[in-house]
Amino acid sequence: MPRRQIWLLIAAAGCAVTAALVYLGVTLSSRVQFVDAAADHGFIGLRRPSLVPIAQTVAHSVDPVPLLVIALVLMGIAVVRGRYRVAAAVAVILVGANVTTQLLKPALAHERFADWLGHGQINPASWPSGHSTAAMALALCAVLVAPARLRSVVAALGAVFAVAIAYSLITLGWHWPVDVLGGFLVAATWTLVAIVGLREADVRWAAGTGRDAARRVRDALAPPAVAAAAAVVVLTLIVVIRPGALDYMAEHPAALTGAVAIAALGTALATGLTLVLRR
Repeated sequence: MPRRQIWLLIAAAGCAVTAALVYLGVTLSSRVQFVDAAADHGFIGLRRPSLVPIAQTVAHSVDPVPLLVIALVLMGIAVVRGRYRVAAAVAVILVGANVTTQLLKPALAHERFADWLGHGQINPASWPSGHSTAAMALALCAVLVAPARLRSVVAALGAVFAVAIAYSLITLGWHWPVDVLGGFLVAATWTLVAIVGLREADVRWAAGTGRDAARRVRDALAPPAVAAAAAVVVLTLIVVIRPGALDYMAEHPAALTGAVAIAALGTALATGLTLVLRR
């Protein structure tokens, strides 16, 4: 097996191990539980009646029916482009990641109680988040399907999409922040394994196009730059609409830390895939 494929398998194993460490951390460490709960409390504190319908719409955008529709669109694009193996890889990633999540949730169910949640306690079988898994899997599959010249843009949009769904899930009180991180990592693991399968199937992958260093740097930085710009715009709007938002964030540092961690992981996974696919 070529060295590149070996490194991809190591990266996949790294994602899986990291997911396991996240779960063990929140299960065995009271400190991790405290930080996760504090972040969750901060997110839920942002919930307002006017925002709930928006958050619900965003969260439900990866329910089974829309997930299937988007998956078929992505596979259709791959087929139209004559990339039949990529279309098959999309199916493998989406089915594998989502089935894995649904199997892990009941198997790793862990009871957690938070006073401020009242009667709306989060389901013990919540790790990893199925919606977050689906969202990140779709985002990574979109990058896989996209033409090379559009991957940076697709990665940026995919990261924003997945992170928006993650924030909605936590704000609605459906999931803990660590559930989201677990879902992202499950999706990344399956994507990397599928790419190894693709490259093994295609005995020889097409040679690179010889892009110069400047363009490579630009392409690599585009997704996080776009995602960061979107985050700045959103934060600016929040501050304009709610002048007290900055004070709120200062009072809830754990929520701010959780938001940054989720956004960073979502952007890093989407950006990293564009670099993996560079050839």
